[in-house]
Amino acid sequence: MAILNEEQEMLRDMARGWATNENPITAWRKVRTEKPAEGYSPDVWRTMGEMGWAGIVIPEEFGGSDFGWMSAGLVVEELGKTLTASPMIASTLAASAIVMGGSEEQKQKWLPRLATGEVVGTLAFDESPRHTGRYSVAVDGGKLSGTKAFVHEAHGATLFVVAAADGLYLVEKGDGVSLSDRKLTDQRSHAEVTFNGAAADKLANGREDLVDQVLDRARILTAAEMLGMAQQVFDVTLDYLKQRVQFNQVLASFQALQHRMADLFGDLAMMRSAVEGGLEALDGGYGIPRAATVAKAEANRVLHTMSREGIQLHGGIGMTDEYDVGFFLKRARVLEASWGSTGYLKNRFATLAGY
Repeated sequence: MAILNEEQEMLRDMARGWATNENPITAWRKVRTEKPAEGYSPDVWRTMGEMGWAGIVIPEEFGGSDFGWMSAGLVVEELGKTLTASPMIASTLAASAIVMGGSEEQKQKWLPRLATGEVVGTLAFDESPRHTGRYSVAVDGGKLSGTKAFVHEAHGATLFVVAAADGLYLVEKGDGVSLSDRKLTDQRSHAEVTFNGAAADKLANGREDLVDQVLDRARILTAAEMLGMAQQVFDVTLDYLKQRVQFNQVLASFQALQHRMADLFGDLAMMRSAVEGGLEALDGGYGIPRAATVAKAEANRVLHTMSREGIQLHGGIGMTDEYDVGFFLKRARVLEASWGSTGYLKNRFATLAGY
C-alpha cells in the first residue's frame, strides 16, 4: 500500500466518513428513483465543492489545493465504495487539461470556478462505441462541428474539453451544442453530444501529447473508482459468507469458498498496487503512460472478476434489486469500456514497450 502523509490520511478518513454516513448507497438509490436532470444531486456536488474536493489537482493560485493525484484518488476510491453519483472524476479531468494546456487567460477564466464546483467540466473524446484514440471532429474559423458518441456526466456539465483532429478545445454548453441521452446499464449520466458550429477555444499551450496526457489521467482516476468498488464488493461478499447458513453451516466454513475469496483477496492486492502506482507516477511525473495503462488494465481485470464473483457468491439473491451487489456489476461494465478496453490497453502497453 502507498505510504500516506498525515494530511492525506485525514483527507481519506474524511471522505470515508462522509461517503459512509452522509452519502451511502441508499443515496444512489434515491438518485436512480428521482432522476435529477444532471444525473446526480446538485446539493451533494455543492457539498463536495465546499469540502474542496473539486479543486484537489488545481494550483492554489487558481483557488485549488494542489494536493496531488494520490489525494484525488483517495477521495475517488471512497466515493466508489458507495457508488456516489457525482461529476468528481469528469470535472477533475477537465481541470487537469486546462492546467496542463491552458493559457493564463483560460486558466483564470475556468479554474477558479472548477475548483469550487460552480462549473462542471467533462471530456468529450470518444466518437465510436469503442475507445480508439482517433478523432475526426473539425474546427473551422473557431467553430467546432462533429459528434462525440459517449460523454460522461454530460447533462450537468457547463464546459466540454473536446478532442479534435488538431488538439483540445474548450466548448461551453449553449448554442451549437445538443445532447442525446445514452441509456447505459449503470443508469448514470451519459450522452451523445453533437457540436454544430459551436464556439471553440483551443487550449493555447497544448503539446502534441496533451490528449494522451489527459487520457492517462482519466485511466488512472477511473481505476481509483474501480478500486473502491472492488474493495466494497469484496467486503460485502465476505460479510455475507460469514453470516449466511447453508446445510447447518455458515458458508465461510466451506473450503472451496475460502479458496475463492483468497484468490479475490490476492487480486485486490494486485489491483491496489497497480492503481496506487499510477497515482504515484502522476505525482512524481515519471513513467506515466505505462503506469496508466497497467492501472486501468488491472482494474478492468480485477473488477470484472470481483463483480461477477460477488453476484455468484451471493447466490440467487445477488441478482435481485434488494441487494446492492448488482449495482457494482452494472457500473463496472461501463467503466471497463471507458478510456480503453483491456484489449486496447494491452496493445497500448506493447506499443509503449516497443513491440
